Amino acid sequence: MPEHGSPGRVVALINQKGGVGKTTTTVNLAAALAAGGRPTLIVDLDPQAHASLSLGVDPAAVPRTVYDLLLDWDDDANGAVVQVRPNLAVVASETDLAAAEAELAQEPDRHKRLARALEPLRNRFSAILIDCPPSLGMLTINALAAADEVVIPMQAHFLALQGVGKLLETVKLVRAKINPALVVSGAIICMHDPSSTHTQEVVND
Repeated sequence: MPEHGSPGRVVALINQKGGVGKTTTTVNLAAALAAGGRPTLIVDLDPQAHASLSLGVDPAAVPRTVYDLLLDWDDDANGAVVQVRPNLAVVASETDLAAAEAELAQEPDRHKRLARALEPLRNRFSAILIDCPPSLGMLTINALAAADEVVIPMQAHFLALQGVGKLLETVKLVRAKINPALVVSGAIICMHDPSSTHTQEVVND
C-alpha cells in the first residue's frame, strides 16, 4: 500500500458467491492496515451492510451512505465517512442500496458513479477497501470501475473455483471497456482445511 500522502489504492474484494468470508476478510484486512498506522476506509457496497455492522455502525443512524453517493454523485463523499477508530473509517451501506441497481440502469454514467464519488477520498486514505455484494451486477461493476486492483476471497471448493472463472471474465470485460488499469492481485483462501485432499487440489489449481 502507498504511504499516506500519496493517492490511496482502491481494492475491490469480490466474489459473487455469498458466505465465502469476503466481509470478514475486508474488515480484518482494514483493521490490520489501520493498526499499522495507515488511514484506511471500508466502502460497504453490500445492501446487507454486514461490514458496517461489524464495525459497530448502524446504517440507519448515519446521515449519508454509499447509496447517497451513487445516486447523488455531486454529493461530498467526505460527509459519508464515519470514523470508527484511529485510522479506520467506513462509508456505510443500507438496505435501500438493493434498489440502486434498477435506479442506475438508465443513467449514462451508471458504471462510474462510485469511482467519481471516491476520487476526493484517495488523498485522505492510504487504502480504500470495497466490500462488494455477492453478485456481478451494477454495484460490483461500479466497484471494478473504481478499483485499482481486485482481491478474491474464496473457499477451497470445486464450485467456488468455477465461480472464480466467471468473475475473471467479468474483470476482463471491465478492463477492456471501462477501467484498463484494473489488475487482479490474487485470491485469499478462507476457512481453509489443509488436511482435506479436495482442498489441496483446489488450492493447487
